[in-house]
Amino acid sequence: MKHSINSAAVLGSGVMGSGIAAHLANLGIPVIMLDIVPRNLTKEEEQKGLTMEHPEVRNRIAEASKKALLKQKPSPITTKKSLDLIATGNLEDNLEQLTEVDWIVEVVVENLEVKKKVFATIDKYRKEDTIVSSNTSGISVEAMIEDCSENMKSHFLGTHFFNPPRYLKLLEVIPTKHTDPEVLSFMKQFGEDVLGKGVVEAKNTPNFIANRIGTYGLLVTVREMQRGGYSVGEVDSVTGPLIGRPKSATFRTLDVVGLDTFSHVAKNVYDQVDGSEKEIFDIPDFMKKMLENGWFGAKSGQGFFVKRNRVIYELNPETLEYEDRKQLKTPATEMARQEKGSRRKLKALVYAEGDKAGDFVWSVLKPVLLYSANLLGEIADDIVSIDQAMKWGFGWELGPFEIWDAIGVRKSAERMLAEGENVPEWITTMLDNGNEEFYKTGSGKVQFYNGSEYVLKKFNKKEINIKNLKEINGVIKENTGASLIDMGDGVALLEFHSKSNAIGLDIIQMVNYAIDETAKNYEGLVIGNQGKNFCVGANLAMMLMEAQDDNFYELDMVIRQFQNMAMNIKYSKKPVVAAAFNMTLGGGAEVSLPAAAIQASPETYIGLVEFGVGLIPGGGGTKELYLKQLRNLPQGIDFDLTKIANHVFEKVATAAVSTSAAEALEHGFLNKRDMISTNPAHLLFDAKQRVLSLAKSGYTKPRQEMIPVVGDAGYAAMLMGAKSLQFGGYASEHDVKIAEKLAYALSGGRVKEGTLIDEQVMLDLEREAFLSLIAEPLTQARMQHMLVKGKPLRN
Repeated sequence: MKHSINSAAVLGSGVMGSGIAAHLANLGIPVIMLDIVPRNLTKEEEQKGLTMEHPEVRNRIAEASKKALLKQKPSPITTKKSLDLIATGNLEDNLEQLTEVDWIVEVVVENLEVKKKVFATIDKYRKEDTIVSSNTSGISVEAMIEDCSENMKSHFLGTHFFNPPRYLKLLEVIPTKHTDPEVLSFMKQFGEDVLGKGVVEAKNTPNFIANRIGTYGLLVTVREMQRGGYSVGEVDSVTGPLIGRPKSATFRTLDVVGLDTFSHVAKNVYDQVDGSEKEIFDIPDFMKKMLENGWFGAKSGQGFFVKRNRVIYELNPETLEYEDRKQLKTPATEMARQEKGSRRKLKALVYAEGDKAGDFVWSVLKPVLLYSANLLGEIADDIVSIDQAMKWGFGWELGPFEIWDAIGVRKSAERMLAEGENVPEWITTMLDNGNEEFYKTGSGKVQFYNGSEYVLKKFNKKEINIKNLKEINGVIKENTGASLIDMGDGVALLEFHSKSNAIGLDIIQMVNYAIDETAKNYEGLVIGNQGKNFCVGANLAMMLMEAQDDNFYELDMVIRQFQNMAMNIKYSKKPVVAAAFNMTLGGGAEVSLPAAAIQASPETYIGLVEFGVGLIPGGGGTKELYLKQLRNLPQGIDFDLTKIANHVFEKVATAAVSTSAAEALEHGFLNKRDMISTNPAHLLFDAKQRVLSLAKSGYTKPRQEMIPVVGDAGYAAMLMGAKSLQFGGYASEHDVKIAEKLAYALSGGRVKEGTLIDEQVMLDLEREAFLSLIAEPLTQARMQHMLVKGKPLRN
């Protein structure tokens, strides 16, 4: 049977349940969210004269959870419109609605008997082809449906999301022995293609993959901290980015997760294992005391850290008093910080024997590597699943077996054996046979060791890896800022790889070359990369240095070249698609806006942010955002030009940045020509398909545009708005000066409203405004502050 999911129900509206409902709604899937009926009236309900039978009372819990989505940070919703797709109800009055949905997700309390009752009820109402799943984080998925019908058993499996569902990539899919293989296959593909997740198939074992290893690793770290006399702050200073882990490291992660939640997850394993493993999952006494005190972390205001008078203090596990935060600085940490990449940093640390930081890192990594190796076959069938689960679920840069490769399998295994550890036989056999790494790469392919031999790692064809592309097809041309690569099927890819992907003359040169090369030999061009962000803007440091040296002739030349580059993108003979993701700011937006189309990742934070450093967009960004708004208007309908200009003025003058691709559509940075990829890993593939689609449909470059502008009247209206903010104390005199320059450029100069001007006129106005502002000492101070502090200066 061919399955499809067009609607869903989420049973349980707590933080996780409402987060899953929000994620589905973000993707355009209507969802009904149900929770229990309250037992008592609130004082507010009593004052309203409501009874326990009133729908407002009976649906209160789910409705309150829906409203709470607006207040949570980071936001679970990509746009407020997502809430329109979430209906609420309760688990008594709305069960009939379960007959109308294609997928039912259970997210109730982690209690086996409660879950069994919920599934017995679901079994009575669901359609025969409705898929049912549990978001349990560790309870046996076999046990919870043992009393259900055979049909439901065949349509049931575990789907373990990680919190928050919008942001964390991992989805562990756990089939039971009854799960129909077609259902399993469909849900894995649905999870990847529609939910946008990295899907890993896990076995029905305690805490599955990521939580099993992650919890073990955290508790090992706590144990080694106590054994070695390290402080909470010292541990966090070496277990974060220095070893390829998130900035929250160990204890800040626990504060975010919540010690109560973490202890529950740990107990899950503790109750189901024995021996030395059971001992590890018994949380230490000081953490039990923290639980008694209600020191859960961020949710309770204090945990391993507390903030007092803007100062962060760390907990002393011995005294349970808060002290000044400490860091661990040793020769090994300083040496590791000089290395590039997590692999080299790790190697520098773990082999720094006799160094306090090096010894600690080795003491916490060694047991995790051995634990992961011993669990192969028990929690997952291959090392790839384990590595991906840890990267996608816990934010590790390298999975356990990738870490082992980074530090050298033979060298580290020999050290483990010398220290009296038991290295799994399958690894010693691998080494005895002359195989010294878990992964082998070459010719764009990856092989991994499966316990007896190397097998080819399977990749979804939608997951394009630029490094592999380069290995297979080579590089057409490159310089320090960018590379032009053949993507295959007649599509070229321009990859930015400067620092922060900031745009300088090197990237401008490569964009122009790529446009020319594409016109001659390709169907179209994708501008994209796989860095941390698409592009954070132009090279601010370079521009500030030129301005401080009074090199305005050179700056004028650079801005002209940037504008010409943007116009080349816009008027390219072949379609250019910008694959925007994460921060797409300033110059990054100015590269994207003139493209034939933008293919955006769901998490695309796009904005023209130059106002924040005392400037206005100089590369045509204001013009293109204005034109994008005009293109959004229905044909043949009168429109208010002033309203559109004011909207663009507001977005640029407030340096507004979208919090998602969906919001970028609302802000006007995206329009009907653009598309959003549901899975960030498929972004380059989708962008390539967009190029091919445009080419196949007979793409022709756009005609030169004449722009209708608001002129003097619109300029006055925009300036009045800026001055009213100044009178209210919300804008400085320099803010008003920048706003005046922006309003003048956007209005088209001293012309009448409705005048049609050439694009070049508006570009000249933008450039002149940019150059006059960058000469201002107050603007230069703002630029300097941004470069040094990383945040705007109000002066």
